Amino acid sequence: MKTIVLKAIVLVVLAGGFTACSDSASEKKIAALESRLKELEANKTANPQPAKPTKQPDVKPEGPIPAFEWEATEHDFGTINENDVVTYTYKFKNTGESPLIIESVRPSCGCTAPNWSKAPIPVGGEGFVEVKFDSKGKKNAQNKTVTVTANTWPKQTVLRFKTFVTPKS
Repeated sequence: MKTIVLKAIVLVVLAGGFTACSDSASEKKIAALESRLKELEANKTANPQPAKPTKQPDVKPEGPIPAFEWEATEHDFGTINENDVVTYTYKFKNTGESPLIIESVRPSCGCTAPNWSKAPIPVGGEGFVEVKFDSKGKKNAQNKTVTVTANTWPKQTVLRFKTFVTPKS
């Protein structure tokens, strides 16, 4: 009986020792992971992630640049009937110091089709931006824009037109 009790005590001590070692090893792993997490958090605070790059404002280029001199930047077609197609040509002169190049012309909606001078406009030369407005499906007051992007300063010029479309009966 004494041997059985002794064996039981040894068995309990060994089992407790193994469990204690096992818990101690787990505790060490947890402590190491917590320590690493603190390091990462401290590093993140010290070196925050770079913010998403924001678009830098355009800077006026140095050297000679071209310049628009528009005859008009706004036009009123007056009253037209629904389904009419009207056209207006905005004319300009390059009063800058280098050739003017129109990079793009973007209308505010699909009802407007632009055409423009594609070749570089020399200093003192003239060019155009033509807009064709299709009033199909449009009714009442219409205010549209066309954005011209060129190698000028500022890079963009907004041309505007308006009209009143009488609905078909």
